[in-house]
Amino acid sequence: METLTSLVSQASDFLWNVILIIILCGTGIYYTFRLKFIQVRKFKAGLKQVFGGFTLKGQKGKDGEMTSFQSVATAIAAQVGTGNLAGAATALIGGGPGAIFWMWMSAFFGMSTIYAEATLAQKYKTKKDGEVTGGPVYYIRAAFTGKFGKVLAGIFAVLIIIALGFTGNMVQSNSIGSAFYEVFQARNIEIPQLAVGIVLAVISGFIFFGGVGRLASVVEKLVPIMAGIYIVGSLALIFMNITEVPNAFRMIFVGAFNPKAVVGAGAGIAVREAIRYGVARGLFSNEAGMGSTPHAHARASVENPHQQGLAAMISVFIDTFIILNLTVFSILTTGVLDSGKTGTALTQAAFTNAFGGAGDIFVAICLFFFAFSTILGWHFFGKVNVEYLFGSKAGKLYSLLVLVFVVVGSTLKVDFVWSLSDFFNGLMVIPNAIALWALSGVVVGIYKKYGKKK
Repeated sequence: METLTSLVSQASDFLWNVILIIILCGTGIYYTFRLKFIQVRKFKAGLKQVFGGFTLKGQKGKDGEMTSFQSVATAIAAQVGTGNLAGAATALIGGGPGAIFWMWMSAFFGMSTIYAEATLAQKYKTKKDGEVTGGPVYYIRAAFTGKFGKVLAGIFAVLIIIALGFTGNMVQSNSIGSAFYEVFQARNIEIPQLAVGIVLAVISGFIFFGGVGRLASVVEKLVPIMAGIYIVGSLALIFMNITEVPNAFRMIFVGAFNPKAVVGAGAGIAVREAIRYGVARGLFSNEAGMGSTPHAHARASVENPHQQGLAAMISVFIDTFIILNLTVFSILTTGVLDSGKTGTALTQAAFTNAFGGAGDIFVAICLFFFAFSTILGWHFFGKVNVEYLFGSKAGKLYSLLVLVFVVVGSTLKVDFVWSLSDFFNGLMVIPNAIALWALSGVVVGIYKKYGKKK
């Protein structure tokens, strides 16, 4: 098993650190120039599209659809996961503080990529059994109408079901189970991880089987609350160390082009590592170009595809430029980067440094919200593709299988499953990117038609 884990991990690393950086960054840069830096010029319009009618009391879309905010909340629910606590920490350790600059750059270009994904999801959405549905399988078929398109769409559907629905949700539940087990164990309280997994499955099942309406109702309240809790806690920590903020910025900008000046020559980090870790972790966190979040954006009830494209850009901004940055500055301003820890443990060290024993509890609670919301989003994305392949009746069986994976995942050491999930996550980018390039003219045409209107 160790040999297989190593092989899958190496393949995943090569995919994410070489091939996907070229594909995803290239796609983002291409769309940024073709759409004339839409993420800058239309940023304000995107904010208005998302938050124009926001209320915690909830909104209601048309039959079978979501409101624009609910679709964005569903997308953010999937994007903001364990990667926001562990991904930034991993980038800081592997690529030094300079990796964060390159993370920002990948997210900036990714905002134009996700505009294209959401726009195409809206353009080619359809209605099945009284509900609106859509996603990459539908715009892949539109891009390639023959047998090639059918096969490519089928490959994407299988990959996303495995990557997100099964292995991905397994590692999310494992993150929750491990975090709470460690927190309680440190206080001499024994809570089996299996018990955490069962409770998580029961709560998840209640939402899974409530349909898209229940999912939309939950995430539109859960996402603002979970983001608000983390933002308040992180800002409190950063303000406690406010004098270190200028130095944190210095480390990021200097480290982006001269890592040795920040981490020292002995660390062995070069500009190449800063770029590799920053871009790869950023892309993995915000999912721009991966083909996952278009399933949520396809459900939005909007006047035209351009509107939801603008809304989608804001989800990447919130994920990377707000949530992820809070983790970064929490770590850099508390001086725990050299603690020898990595991943979630490094983030916990930062909050423990500021808040003592309450720090690891705070991180565990945030991790629960982040990972749980990702389970909801990823289950939904997988279900769309299950129903595309096998029909609506297969959806309930799929949901039951996901709940089994959630319970099992909470109890295991899942290094192999993590690597497998990363690998399939990477593979599903390729058919999605092929369609994005093939349909670039459609995206530009939609922007020209609607983008200039007030």
